[in-house]
Amino acid sequence: MGARKHTMANRLKEEKKKKAIAILRNCPSSPRKMRLVVDLVRGKDVNSALNILKFNGKDAAEDVHKLLLSAIANWKAKNENTRIEDANLFVKEIFVDQGRSLKRIRTAPQGRAHRIRKRSNHVTVIVDSAVNNDTNN
Repeated sequence: MGARKHTMANRLKEEKKKKAIAILRNCPSSPRKMRLVVDLVRGKDVNSALNILKFNGKDAAEDVHKLLLSAIANWKAKNENTRIEDANLFVKEIFVDQGRSLKRIRTAPQGRAHRIRKRSNHVTVIVDSAVNNDTNN
């Protein structure tokens, strides 16, 4: 049983070496707004995803564009001997988690106060090569 766990752990380590991960933490926009942008590029190849983000009018698209460029740079660092053009990079996973909420108070009529929640989010991008997936399967 222990040998099986060991081989499984080694396989996961090898898979992790091929992938490139980039994480953006505490981005000051709501997760709901960010998910609208993230859903546009999930599963797309990297070049088309960058084009979609570049010409999207939403403010969140600029943050995701920079994050995707960072993930591509991380992939380059891990795979120095492979050219990007030959690798067929694509966005394997991209997801948004809720970050911390800053609580603020806005004055309301008749001496009351309303709470304002300024939300933030965490975005995670995983870029992988389509060439690696073809050789494994």
